[in-house]
Amino acid sequence: MGALDGRVVIVTGAGRGIGRAHAMFLAAEGARLVVNDLGAAVTGDGTDSSPADEVVAEIRDAGGTAVANHADVSDWESARALVELAVRTYGDLDVVVNNAGIIRDRPIWDLTEGELDSVLRVNLKGHVAPTRWAARYWKDRAERDGARDAALVHTSSPSVMGYAGQSNYGAAKGGIATFTLVVAEELAPFGVRSNAIVPAARTRMADAFRAWDPERPTPRTLLPTEPTAFDEWSPGNSSPLVAYLASEQCPLSGQVLLAGRGMVARMDGWHRGQFVRRDRDWTVDELASEVPALFGDAAPLVRPIQGSPFD
Repeated sequence: MGALDGRVVIVTGAGRGIGRAHAMFLAAEGARLVVNDLGAAVTGDGTDSSPADEVVAEIRDAGGTAVANHADVSDWESARALVELAVRTYGDLDVVVNNAGIIRDRPIWDLTEGELDSVLRVNLKGHVAPTRWAARYWKDRAERDGARDAALVHTSSPSVMGYAGQSNYGAAKGGIATFTLVVAEELAPFGVRSNAIVPAARTRMADAFRAWDPERPTPRTLLPTEPTAFDEWSPGNSSPLVAYLASEQCPLSGQVLLAGRGMVARMDGWHRGQFVRRDRDWTVDELASEVPALFGDAAPLVRPIQGSPFD
């Protein structure tokens, strides 16, 4: 028996890359899938039904169960229809894996309004909209039949660490991480868990990361040196973690987990650190004297350029 036998799972952006790997792995673990993909380019342009259809065909050929959906998950009504398709097809819904996203990297001084709006819409709203309709379904189900386990798995990014060229993408992915925590608290009474992953892999989107920087090596070059060597950058490296988070044996909620290169790590987000306090208003001179001390003698007062969290 698989870890997800009988679970009804929606995976968005499942036609290629990480989403495709998730869909294939979850189906192999016994999940009944709705494979969503608009078929757009990494920049969000165009549509193509074939990626989702091909993943469904592969799952069925392997003996699994899947149906395709080609909706734009950032469209409110299309997201509702996606949830309704799962319930209509399989009679229930247990898990939503929010994975769909696009990338339009640009240094902030060259960023256009269109590049900002499209990335926030697809990445952030494309998580919120399916979650909203799934949450309504699970709330109604719990109030009618009692709470039982359901799960949301969202997709953040190493960009939450802060990478040049990703003011739009990083803002969306940081928003997703916080959204994960809010939804975990709101939906806990209905048996719904909400977690996020921070993956890194060799994908079309990774190739587009900082495309404006000609000095940056492409992830396509990061291949195993030996045929039998572990592929650290395989798109499927985070899929077992997604399956675990989607399974009933997972107790976690409100967590963000790094996944990739063989690593799983807890991501510690915003929390209060060292502090100073007065029982009156501060003066600027007092702040200038005491605030730098919050960071300690060895800590940099200017935020350093970030390396990979997977190192």
